[in-house]
Amino acid sequence: MFTNNDINFEALKRKAYNGRWATLEDGIIPLTAADPDFRMSKEIENGIIEYIKDGYLSYGPFSGIPEFKKSVAEHFNSGKNGSFTPENVLAVNSAAMGMFMVAKYVLNPGDEAIIFDPVDFLFKKTVDAVGGNIKLCAVDSKTGDIDFEMLVSLIGPKTKLISICNPHNPVGRVYSKEVLKKISEIAAAHDLWVMSDEIWSDIVYDKREFNTYSSVSEEAKKKSFTVFGFSKSFGIAGLRIGAVLCNDQDLLDDFTEKSNFNSTIEGVSTLSQIAASVAIDKAKPWFNDFLTHLQHNRDLAHSMLSSSGILTPNFPEATFVIFPKIENGISSEAFTQHVLQQGKVAIVPGSERWFGKGAEGHVRICFSTSQEILTEGLNRIINSF
Repeated sequence: MFTNNDINFEALKRKAYNGRWATLEDGIIPLTAADPDFRMSKEIENGIIEYIKDGYLSYGPFSGIPEFKKSVAEHFNSGKNGSFTPENVLAVNSAAMGMFMVAKYVLNPGDEAIIFDPVDFLFKKTVDAVGGNIKLCAVDSKTGDIDFEMLVSLIGPKTKLISICNPHNPVGRVYSKEVLKKISEIAAAHDLWVMSDEIWSDIVYDKREFNTYSSVSEEAKKKSFTVFGFSKSFGIAGLRIGAVLCNDQDLLDDFTEKSNFNSTIEGVSTLSQIAASVAIDKAKPWFNDFLTHLQHNRDLAHSMLSSSGILTPNFPEATFVIFPKIENGISSEAFTQHVLQQGKVAIVPGSERWFGKGAEGHVRICFSTSQEILTEGLNRIINSF
């Protein structure tokens, strides 16, 4: 499984947008957007077909269908040390939408949110979109270590939110229970909200333990939201399905009301929710094989880049992206342009636009493809210099 024979390149060239196969000239290998090159599992496909066989696609409950809410709660409780009930789950249109909804609920224009630097651009974008102001807390671009002294120093009268990315994109760090507990203590001491983006929490390597943020302390359960999605683990980004989880039911009910998810103004496709619940309930064997493949790819990418002399890699504990440091002194943008033109490989620059100022001097390479494509892509990058 998960070889070139399992990739339908024709389909990818028709359907894989967001900087991938459908947007690039023939002959260019995209190691860009974090989206698998492999088809979704047969279990998900069959689940969708089974659901629509009777010909009905009626309204579902506004906050999510029972199967979806139950599956997500159990997924967090059994694999991420969570303590959620199905009622603690709200179905939303993707993790990105969940992040925006949390920012809109928590922040008034002019309020401040603390986010990591570097981190995925959506953290900044969602705060900007609601009129909030960003405070950047440095994390080590190789290890993901948080500068806690800086974190505390950034908190002021207008600070309302700390947003964390766990596992961290693009560094691939899984934050320990101790680190998360420290964040919860700081948040509680200053009466701050916490949003934990955990979209990557299935893609964790070496059997490392993952703790959902709200599980680490009583303080963490209060004034916190967890955001989750299915695009990474199960390759169904086009279905736009995610969830917001919150242990405080009154808080989640108010959040649901104020986000307009209590009427037909908002709501999520029932078909997308069925696909997600089938993914959790029936596609785990497929996912386990996928995770094994990704870990092999992680090791392959780390090994090839370590001996390249061109890029010095980090060692991701999670995610299917690697974030190596550029060793020949050119900027992230110049490096990616060179690789695109000379090597015919598309990668993401560690520029302020995508990850913040702390990302400069790095590039992000996605490895959720076949070993053949990954090897060819990395060789092209290395040999283009």
